[in-house]
Amino acid sequence: MKYLSTFEIAEKWGISPRRVGILCNQGRIPGAQRAGSRWIIPEDAEKPTDARIKSGKYRKETR
Repeated sequence: MKYLSTFEIAEKWGISPRRVGILCNQGRIPGAQRAGSRWIIPEDAEKPTDARIKSGKYRKETR
């Protein structure tokens, strides 16, 4: 299984590396592991839904 860094996942998902780190700390990315002081995330991991937005009003359309 290939793992990616928080920076690579952030670029792939279109979010900041900081946000990816927060999602890892919250346990919302399945398979994410600590490698020293960094997170490594499986290449095939799916982006979790944004739990900060409750109404759906600010949701971006992804195609």
